[in-house]
Parts: sequence; C-alpha cells; structure tokens
Amino acid sequence: MATIAPPTPSGVQRPQVRREPTSYEALKKHFETHPEERPQHTHPWDVSRSDIYFEDRWQPIFAEMRAAGPLHYIPESPFGPYWAVVGHKAIQHIEALPEIFSSSWEHGGITILNRLSEEEAAAAGVDTRELPMFIAMDRPQHTGQRRTVAPKFTPTAISDMEAEIRQRTGELLDSLPRGEVFDWVDTVSIELTTGMLAILFGFPLEDRRLLTFWSDWSGDTELATVREMDSLRWSILQEMAAYFQSLWIERTMDKEPGDDLISMMIHSEAMNQMRPEEFMGNLVLLIVGGNDTTRNTMSGIIHALDKFPDQRKLFEENPELIPNAVQECLRMQTPLAHMRRTCTEDTEVFGQTIKAGDKVVLWYISANRDEEVFDNPDKLDITRENARRHLAFGYGIHRCVGARLAELQLRVLLEEMHKRRMRVHVAGDVERVRANFVHGFRKLEVEITSF
Repeated sequence: MATIAPPTPSGVQRPQVRREPTSYEALKKHFETHPEERPQHTHPWDVSRSDIYFEDRWQPIFAEMRAAGPLHYIPESPFGPYWAVVGHKAIQHIEALPEIFSSSWEHGGITILNRLSEEEAAAAGVDTRELPMFIAMDRPQHTGQRRTVAPKFTPTAISDMEAEIRQRTGELLDSLPRGEVFDWVDTVSIELTTGMLAILFGFPLEDRRLLTFWSDWSGDTELATVREMDSLRWSILQEMAAYFQSLWIERTMDKEPGDDLISMMIHSEAMNQMRPEEFMGNLVLLIVGGNDTTRNTMSGIIHALDKFPDQRKLFEENPELIPNAVQECLRMQTPLAHMRRTCTEDTEVFGQTIKAGDKVVLWYISANRDEEVFDNPDKLDITRENARRHLAFGYGIHRCVGARLAELQLRVLLEEMHKRRMRVHVAGDVERVRANFVHGFRKLEVEITSF
C-alpha cells in the first residue's frame, strides 16, 4: 500500500511510497506460481545455491572444498561460471590486489549476479539499470566517496554515539515481554538497526521500517535473477531514491550543515554531483551495509549462545569477555556470505590461473570456518584468541567502513543484556534467510528468563 507523508516543517513533500509486498513475500509467491523458474544448480560445489543457507547445511560443503584447495573453478551455475575462493589466506591475497581483482560495477560489481546484457534488457523491456556505489568502484573514485562518509565512523564519532545507542538499547530491552514467546528478529534486531540507521541518515523515525523494506528489496540476489520482477523491484528502489531526494532538498535548506550522512554527501565534492543512479547505489550500499550486517549478527548472537550453553554460561559469569564475544559471534554468523571481484588480467593465484574477465567470488562465510586459521571452527568460543582475524567485514581497501559502529552496537546489546541478567532462549520457529549473499535470520522465536 502506497502512502504520502504530510509536508515537513520545511514544506518539502515526502513522495508516495509503498510498504508492501516484502521482497520475501513477492519472491515466494513468484516461485509458487512458477516453480520451474527456481535456479538449478548441477555442480556439487556450486555454493551459490540459496537452499544450503536456508537449511543451514553449507558447512560440510565448504569444508570439503577447503580440504581440496583454497579456490575452485565452478564451470556452471545460474550465475554463470565463477571461481569460488574458500580459503582465508587466498581471500586476503586477492583482496590485497584491488587493481587486478576489480570491484567496479563496470566489470560486474560486488555480488555474484551477472550484469544484464543489452540483449537481455531489451527482451525484458527494461534498461540495464546499473547502480554505481563506492564499494563497487575502484580507486580513485572509491577513495573520494568513501572519504566523504568515513568521518561518521571514526573512533571519536562512534564514541559520541555510544550514550544514545545505550539508552535506546536499554529502553528496548526493558520493554520486552517476559514469560511469552516473541520474535527476536522483528522486535529487537530490526528495531535497533533501523533506529540506528535513522540516526545516521537523519531519517524520520516514524518511517524507519521503510529502511528494512528497501534493504530487503535491494539486497536479495535471488530476487534480482527474476526478470519478471525487475520492474517492481526497480520502481520500489526509485521510490526509495525519491524519498531520500526529499531529505536531500530539505538538508540544502539548512543554515548550518548537519553531521548526518546526507548532509555530508551534499557538502562533498566527491559526491554532491552524483547521477541519480549513483545516489541510489550509495543509498543501497549504506542501507544494506548498515542494516543486514548488524541485524543478522544481533540475531546470530542469540542463536549461537543458545546452541552453545557452555559459552552462554561463560558470558554470564565473565562480562569482561563481551568485546571478544562480539568478534567471535561475527565470525560465526558472517552476515554477508560473499563478495565478488572481477579479474582484470591473467594472473596466477595459489597455483591456479585466473583469466581476465573471470568472476571471482570470495566466500567470507567459508574463510571464517577455515581450519588452518581457527581451531575447531564450527564451535562458538568467546575466549578464542584470534577471533578478530575473521573476515566478516571484508579485508583491504573495501573493508566495511561502518565496522566500528557495528561492533559498538553488538557490544552494547550484550552489555545491556548482562546488566539486566537477561537470558534469551530459542523457544519456537527458527527461519533463516534464503539467499547466497545476505546470511541471516528471518524469524527467531525466543523467550526471556533470568540468570
């Protein structure tokens, strides 16, 4: 259902935006009607299949691949042929060579998806619809645009946000029901992350759930393969851009520049002349990056502590372990399963020749379970000495710009739970996201007791 927000105090009219259907509902309905269109995966090591993440059975497949070598060529998949890089050392090596292994949208971008060819676009009656964003750029464009938003995520800026994050987290935890089952994802994870994003963007708090709605529509790789849904998906993203454009116009009227991300873009030479597609692309990046990673780790922490009660006991008895527990939970969850690069010149990596133009998929989710780096990697161990070596935020020049903020939000959540002696039990349905990019939970039914 589309809604038009009333004019703001500055007189800027918010555009009409829809709030349904969710991307999950739309995709589920499509495949129920067209089951023959579900992607077919014939190669046993084609880890682009979303069912292995939905059913949580990806671990042995990656373990088998790592045992056979750090990277493997997958000759066929619904996304075309690609190199699956599964070893921790190999991923770091490739990430350290951004000129050879490009992130640029002009080569294919940062997900396993194929660029729509001119012929495919014409057949579908759409344009190629590129969404440039600074994570999908190479130097020097990447450097200038990243520098624009980076001041929002410095140690000082993060420290300045801590009191507000702590207050909001505490108030939410105090409002949770006791003695009844509820969905942690919707009630806690989404609520805390959308609230944080609203603060970062200076986004109207009453509309914060739109951020989750847009994040899901833009970040679902399986959805993006369904040509019939291109028009709906694109129109929703255009509504997102129009809404943010109204915020942009509003900020240009401010007498003093604000310190929210939109104001920072307006006053940046690297970003204030962005084309509409580039503006939309960077919004997608900041919304998905700020929403999915923290949201899914907030849920992953609860699931992991319930699955490993010995570690929950350690957490309850030793709150000083919380900072390291955050790193270990990021390793275990790995909220974005992969990133993609495109090889720009023939090169040899760990005995394999990767050709110019080859798609190279870095499976962070596998690197974070690499036995050569992490002992007993499938076990949660909040005392793990090298937990910080996880690659959940990537590595190199494209490492997540908001990593410190995500770590702060997760640390504060655990500290405020501990302060309230809150123990959270998984007590009902657990439903994971069906996707090969975003790795997380759609539903996690829990009940709260005390320790």
